[in-house]
Amino acid sequence: MSDIDFSKIEKKWQKAWHDKKVFEVKEDKKKPKQYVLEMFPYPSGSGLHMGHAHNYNIGDIYARFKRMQGFNVIHPMGFDSFGLPAENAAIKAKSHPKKFTEEAIANFIEQMKELGLSYDWSRKVETHKPDYYRWDQWVFLKMYEKGLVYRKKSPVNWCPECNTVLANEQVISGKCWRHEDTSVEIKHLEQWFLKITDYADELYEDLNKLDDWPELIKRLQRNWIGKSEGAEIDFIINKEKWKVFTTRPDTLFGVTFLVISAQHPRLMELVDSKQKVKVQEFVKKLHSVKEEDLDRMEKEGVFTGNYAQHPLTGEKIPLYAGNFVLADYGSGMVMGVPAHDERDYAFAKKYQISITSVVKPENNEKINAPYTGPGVLIHSEGFDGLQTAEAKEHIIKALEIKKLGRKVINFRLRDWLISRQRFWGTPIPIIYCEKCGAVPVPEKDLPVILPDKIQFSGVSNPLLTYKPFLETTCPRCKGKARRETDTMDTFVNSSWYFLRYCDPHNEKKIFDKDKAAYWCPIDMYVGGKEHACLHLIYFRFYTKFFRDLGLITFGEPAKRLFNQGFLLGPDGERMSKSRGNVVLPEVISKKYGIDVARLFLVSIASPDKDILWSDEGIDGSFRFLKRVFTYASTLKEGKSSKKIESKLHTTIKKVTDEIESFRYNLAVIRLRSLFESFEHESIAKSDFNAFIRILSPFIPHLSEELWQMSGNKGFASLSAWPAVDEKKIDEKFEQAEKAVEKTISDILNILRIVDEKKGKSNKIYVYVMPFELENYNAEELSKRVGKPVMVFSVSDKKKHDPEGKSSKAKPGKPGIYVD
Repeated sequence: MSDIDFSKIEKKWQKAWHDKKVFEVKEDKKKPKQYVLEMFPYPSGSGLHMGHAHNYNIGDIYARFKRMQGFNVIHPMGFDSFGLPAENAAIKAKSHPKKFTEEAIANFIEQMKELGLSYDWSRKVETHKPDYYRWDQWVFLKMYEKGLVYRKKSPVNWCPECNTVLANEQVISGKCWRHEDTSVEIKHLEQWFLKITDYADELYEDLNKLDDWPELIKRLQRNWIGKSEGAEIDFIINKEKWKVFTTRPDTLFGVTFLVISAQHPRLMELVDSKQKVKVQEFVKKLHSVKEEDLDRMEKEGVFTGNYAQHPLTGEKIPLYAGNFVLADYGSGMVMGVPAHDERDYAFAKKYQISITSVVKPENNEKINAPYTGPGVLIHSEGFDGLQTAEAKEHIIKALEIKKLGRKVINFRLRDWLISRQRFWGTPIPIIYCEKCGAVPVPEKDLPVILPDKIQFSGVSNPLLTYKPFLETTCPRCKGKARRETDTMDTFVNSSWYFLRYCDPHNEKKIFDKDKAAYWCPIDMYVGGKEHACLHLIYFRFYTKFFRDLGLITFGEPAKRLFNQGFLLGPDGERMSKSRGNVVLPEVISKKYGIDVARLFLVSIASPDKDILWSDEGIDGSFRFLKRVFTYASTLKEGKSSKKIESKLHTTIKKVTDEIESFRYNLAVIRLRSLFESFEHESIAKSDFNAFIRILSPFIPHLSEELWQMSGNKGFASLSAWPAVDEKKIDEKFEQAEKAVEKTISDILNILRIVDEKKGKSNKIYVYVMPFELENYNAEELSKRVGKPVMVFSVSDKKKHDPEGKSSKAKPGKPGIYVD
């Protein structure tokens, strides 16, 4: 398409960056640091598409900008190479996951380098390598020592397609997050859990400290953690106390039934023999243990045939099994107060359960049941007449005196289920011995290595039958034992990777404390909002645990978080291989050059908004860069006018702010406008060099070429970000430019009206104040509006002005006549 070989220029500078190790960094206490990080990818076999490139481009622009500002920038990249995506893709490709994964990683690295991303590849981490996952196992053992790891039998989400357990966060509307058409089933299995709930309060409260995180992410996390104050009330069932949490202890006298989770492991102990068949049939119908899914489904239950004793009245209260109660929320049992809860009201009506009103509005207004607002207590012996807020305190006191209740804070957040019944993950460092039970692997024996030479069918976990791995000796009694065959959830691997980047080759420690203290926390973290309640909670939890171990001194992993929008394919849908709408970087690079794509991706919208891929749009970016290159090739050094100097320094000032605020699209508009202001005249070499430097984060390859063509040594990427000279900024030029832009807008509006009424217009005449004449370039105006434009001073006696429009001209607002 052009005699400018962008591809050749890009390869030249990619090689130069690599050979000179331009982006490799070490700790330097004399320089301020900046840790810029994009979430690392799953290395899928299909490789990168422009949607991925968009994400990495956003972070790379910021890293390049901070590097030029004089920061010691760490900008690493690695691969989240364990887990279901890699294993499932390997099954399809009929390849061992390791072979498949490492081929995919090699392809990813090549593609990332072709994008011109300024990564320090010497810090690469790959989570499937033993030198990484040994430290996953080490962290597991440390958590085990601190009582943050336990194993229990519990109802779990099971994906029959993945053949493994899913965490609650991985179930979307009752379907597997990886297989959107596969319904999740429920199984009761012995599983390993991390006690993230021990940090629930801190995870919740510390969101208030994250001033530079998007409000959406903080709101989603607050809802997910779900802090609520209330009471834990003891109901007697079969002579045993069952703790039931409620945020409305004021409605205790309105309880007419209890509901236990139909997934509760002890459910059948509470079922009367006459009801067992009905309850078992009911349980078989369940499909998810996730709260959102339970909320959406129709509320159903079955009577257990058993009763609870009310703690204050001693009355018998029927016990139901229900599909809307989480087994691991509190005791897995809730109060039914149908007069004051919409869900309970619908349930009571459906199963003909009595309804007792115990709160009425203060003004005695008539209301339809259920009444869920505040009011005054009624039918609550000893507490009638109290307002709801006061009644809560009094009823809790009464329960505490009887030792049948207490004030508590509860959380929706559940402990993190990390067991996965698959091969391609970090082996859990536990050994089972008939004498000693579950025994942790000694630290000196880490890592527990995932075997390479193993028959991999993909049908089930081959570790279950692979004797060289399975059979071992007990670390305590030296007797025969077997290894745990479950592997860890992949989100374990990604919960601390940012710390390993600080010291990726350390064989003796998880990382050096001093190096982590220098680089961390992350200053700018870039990734999708879809990780709000998965990775972005888990890595906050790990950070707090590492702090408590004394490895780091900070409690939050990232100071600032930026959520990029999605790149939509030409069909308007999110780019994905499965939809067949991906645009590949190598195709774009061959046709236009990757700098053109980098520029286009940030030109059309703010980076946090979804953007639509457009061939027309990328053509525009291509033409712009051709013009810049042509200008540089023919540039003869001159002296910049004061107007150009003012425009340049205003642009430097604005672009600096806009990159810092991730308003890249506005920065690009200013860069284009600056270039167009001097495109047809010579300017000072120093001013053109400044233009190259502020262009460099967006189009790094071409900028290096222009930097060299301009006679500069070294790399534009490592040159200093130009300083703003406030003395050279003249507001009158800014005001004049705004007036010209407003005039162009006015002309286009008039043309639209005239063309609609009279047909096509021919010429436009503009009348300006004499002192403003130099601000209005007829040639430039003609180009911008697509019609011939003539500019006159209002005092010009030779002007063409048949309708006297010049008399209406004012400073900053020209008169306009369309012929």
